Amino acid sequence: MSAKSALNKAIFIPNDERLLAAVQVKRRTKKKIPFLATGGPGDYTTFICLSATNKKPAQVFLTKVKKFEGSSSFVRRSQWTISQLQQVNGIDSVRDCPEFDLIFENGSDQWTAGSAGEKCMFVQILHHTCQRFIPERKPEFINCPSKLLGGNSILTEAADSVSSAVQKASQALNERGERLGRVEEKTGEMMNSAQHFADTAHKLAMKHKC
Repeated sequence: MSAKSALNKAIFIPNDERLLAAVQVKRRTKKKIPFLATGGPGDYTTFICLSATNKKPAQVFLTKVKKFEGSSSFVRRSQWTISQLQQVNGIDSVRDCPEFDLIFENGSDQWTAGSAGEKCMFVQILHHTCQRFIPERKPEFINCPSKLLGGNSILTEAADSVSSAVQKASQALNERGERLGRVEEKTGEMMNSAQHFADTAHKLAMKHKC
């Protein structure tokens, strides 16, 4: 089971929510947190999750979830409504990078995703969700490559890639089918010739006996 599926099953489905996107992150600047506030000792993995309620009208949340080392369970730590999000800073508008900042009404977090691709996918889905669910005073997206803010470009690229692969495979099958068709046609001609030869030979043999 993938981390996203496990998160959805453990945290969001029980609350009648659906997980839209999740990204594994680490803080770029560590905060000094008292032992009791962390919920337990040891290292942990942090996920930033974007979810929506199944009940209409849907509410959308950003949730920080932790998974402590040695434990198989996830712990919900912090949650914000999407309307509390004021700014998303993609750090670099030219090249893809794993860093990004989330600025809320009551604070901000500086994160580094597991990879630039994971961060880009999360930011794009977050931007699309904000455009869909926030009617006004949408959060500002700064220092983000334009491809992340122009619709479903990453998803479209992936779909185009799959479509291209399918088209190539289909073309190869068609070409193979044409070749097989030519082989079958030649085989049929050879069988007809062989049958004709056999018939002729049989007639000649019968004539010779007579």
